[in-house]
Amino acid sequence: MATKILLVDDEPLIIKGLKYTLEKDGYETFAAYNGEDALEIFQNEDIDLVLLDVMLPKMDGIAVCQRIRETSDVPIIMLTAKGEDMDKILGLEYGADDYMTKPFNILEVKMRIKTILRRAQQYAPSEDTNIHKVGDLELNVLNRSVTLADKDIRLTAKEFDLMLLFITNPGRVFTREEILDSVWKNDYSGDARTVDVHIRRLREKIEQNPAQPEYIYTKWGVGYYFTSRES
Repeated sequence: MATKILLVDDEPLIIKGLKYTLEKDGYETFAAYNGEDALEIFQNEDIDLVLLDVMLPKMDGIAVCQRIRETSDVPIIMLTAKGEDMDKILGLEYGADDYMTKPFNILEVKMRIKTILRRAQQYAPSEDTNIHKVGDLELNVLNRSVTLADKDIRLTAKEFDLMLLFITNPGRVFTREEILDSVWKNDYSGDARTVDVHIRRLREKIEQNPAQPEYIYTKWGVGYYFTSRES
């Protein structure tokens, strides 16, 4: 079955060029020229990846990305004509997996798509959706256990919840406030720096060298995200 890619851009020439190139490579493509149509197509088709422009009529790309992330972890590559850091940071913070600045090279687009799809396949959960495995790291939701290279790692309840949040959202950058909302919920009203403390302790347990992490990375000025050097 062909990989389905949703192309979202208000410039018909860009859509036409992307469709022609990607379909030659065997992808099945769907086109939307505004945010509302993009969401309708996404809801009706089993989309595998979204190329999403930031500047769109009716609903901008950031809003579309947020709506998709409410129900799906499908890979999203943001497209921006501005090339400003704020657009890039916003796109990644709201759940995008990557970004590209216009004008872009179509060969680079194809390379990014292959990389993102390969990463998504790598992080796909096993048939037992209660088991999440990345490299030598394995998390079991049912018994709330974590092993690293078959060695048991003893985590506190909050450390486990942090680990679960990260491993089920690979590549997504979380702000400290988002982590507090997801992990602590209404149980904490103090300083967001408690997140930094828990991240440091978690790294000490799962990273061979916490100063050079293999799993939990810092996005300076934004927050934290989970990935693997293998990807």
